[in-house]
Amino acid sequence: MTAPIELHYWPTPNGWKITIALEEMGLPYELKPVNIGTGEQFRPEFLAISPNNRMPAIIDPDGPDGEPVSVFESGAILQYLARKTGLFYGDTPRDQIEVDQWLFWQMGGLGPMAGQAHHFRGYAPNIEPDLTKLEYGKTRYTNEVNRLYGVMDWRLADREYLAGPYSIADMASWPWILPEGQGQTLDEFPNLKAWHERVAGRPAVQKGRAAGKDLRVSLADDSEEMKKARDVLFGQRARP
Repeated sequence: MTAPIELHYWPTPNGWKITIALEEMGLPYELKPVNIGTGEQFRPEFLAISPNNRMPAIIDPDGPDGEPVSVFESGAILQYLARKTGLFYGDTPRDQIEVDQWLFWQMGGLGPMAGQAHHFRGYAPNIEPDLTKLEYGKTRYTNEVNRLYGVMDWRLADREYLAGPYSIADMASWPWILPEGQGQTLDEFPNLKAWHERVAGRPAVQKGRAAGKDLRVSLADDSEEMKKARDVLFGQRARP
């Protein structure tokens, strides 16, 4: 029996992308928690497989030619898993072009902009006491997320999923639709709202979203523990 894929993971939107994909593809996996609030992402053994000190990362013991392989970056992991299984990546080169476009759109746009909106709206007020200094960033990224939601809403006006059939592009984007923390309301985007509910109804999505849920804590409170966690996450740190 093939050993499970090692998933180095913390329950965040980027981590959920991979647990959802693994559940959808029926691949056995083992969670290897990487506590990003205590700096475990900077350990040498993790940097060996994820040199950008970001999770998720995987080690597949049954990689190409049967040899183990490690992969970092959530988009690259999704492409790897889709190619490995032949699932959720389309049947033709044209299908894969559609999937890749929306996967890269999420990686370069929706994820980073939504993450910045969360930062300025939720975390930054506990770091910078002068809220007037945060207003530009808060407004800038909230507005950009609103624009990106609009792009998705337009795209989904005449189709059920981003790239045609349900794909890794949907798995990548769905975890980042967190409207409350991003200053949005899905009622403004009816096509996006319907898609979000459609994807949320999939059993594998529900199971992937729940993976490691007991590990997650809020970084927005003002306890000393959370102050230390924010310093780790948002401070500049050189490689060891």
